[in-house]
Amino acid sequence: MTRRERQEQIDKGLLLPLMEEFYTIQGEGFHKGTAAYFVRIGGCDVGCHWCDVKESWLAELHPPTEAEKIVENAVKYSNTIVVTGGEPLMWDLNPLTSQLKAKGVQTHIETSGAYKLSGTWDWICLSPKKMKLPTKEVCEKAHELKCIIYNKDDFRFAEEQAEKVNKDCILYLQPEWSKRDKVVPQIVDYVMKNPKWKVSLQTHKYLNIP
Repeated sequence: MTRRERQEQIDKGLLLPLMEEFYTIQGEGFHKGTAAYFVRIGGCDVGCHWCDVKESWLAELHPPTEAEKIVENAVKYSNTIVVTGGEPLMWDLNPLTSQLKAKGVQTHIETSGAYKLSGTWDWICLSPKKMKLPTKEVCEKAHELKCIIYNKDDFRFAEEQAEKVNKDCILYLQPEWSKRDKVVPQIVDYVMKNPKWKVSLQTHKYLNIP
């Protein structure tokens, strides 16, 4: 395959920069505690300074992998497939999800929502970032809003984002891991005063699993 042909395949979503894939327990949000197969796609230009997978940012570091092969491997492990990143919506995810749905599995995505929504999803976890705000379409279709709390200004940002999502979207506040000892008491206090919100924790880190 020539470089041009490969790029055409990437542009169509037939090849995706696969960083890693693994079977584990979903640690965050509504589906925490659920066994799921994670597909982490490389590439992200949102640039969160506290990102815990900065190695995912450069797509060119991760091998372009056939969507068909990703699907074949994923469905061996679970009927719940979580596509994450990086920022997965930088890529056309229609081929990947159409093949996953043809296998009868549940498709979940974790995204900042900064790019056009592609793919067919049973669950959309929107985790918006100040550096690159989510699109209106992703906000309107999100099933859960997960706002990361690193400092007190993040509560203001969370409320702004909560105004954008649909009325059925579940609202979560999650401590940034390195600041958890400081911000967890603040989150608990905030949720008790504003019970439309729920607390989300990175339980997989407490369990010491991927």
